[in-house]
Amino acid sequence: MISSREEVTKMILSTKVRKGIKWTQAAEATGLSKEWTTAGCLGQMTFNKPQAEAIGKLFALSDEAIAWLQVVPYKGSLPTAVPTDPLVYRWYEIVSVYGTTIKELIHEEFGDGIMSAIDFSMDIQRTEDPKGDRVNVVLSGKFLPYKSY
Repeated sequence: MISSREEVTKMILSTKVRKGIKWTQAAEATGLSKEWTTAGCLGQMTFNKPQAEAIGKLFALSDEAIAWLQVVPYKGSLPTAVPTDPLVYRWYEIVSVYGTTIKELIHEEFGDGIMSAIDFSMDIQRTEDPKGDRVNVVLSGKFLPYKSY
């Protein structure tokens, strides 16, 4: 018996390592981006039934685990308030250093509101560079203005 979505994430990660599955393979199975599919496999998104079944087949999950993939998760995957993993910490550092700049520039261009993480897409690509390859990340979120009432 599975008691949480986190258990299914551990099953997926265990199978990924054991079988050498790549996130791009999971994305191909679902027909979704590698970024969204990876977030779903890590417990941050809800798969619909066909998507969950495709993930279940790829990772050899039980029917119960597939059902858990269709349950709306508790979002927010960081284990601590300040991340300790070096790569995740650098993203925290980027937001700490540039967050106010991003906020100011978005408000200047769009007005008072937020960038949606719901109506959102992300693309992560490698860009070759003779001085060292670059990580190219594009975040695209719908602007949602605050409304008066």
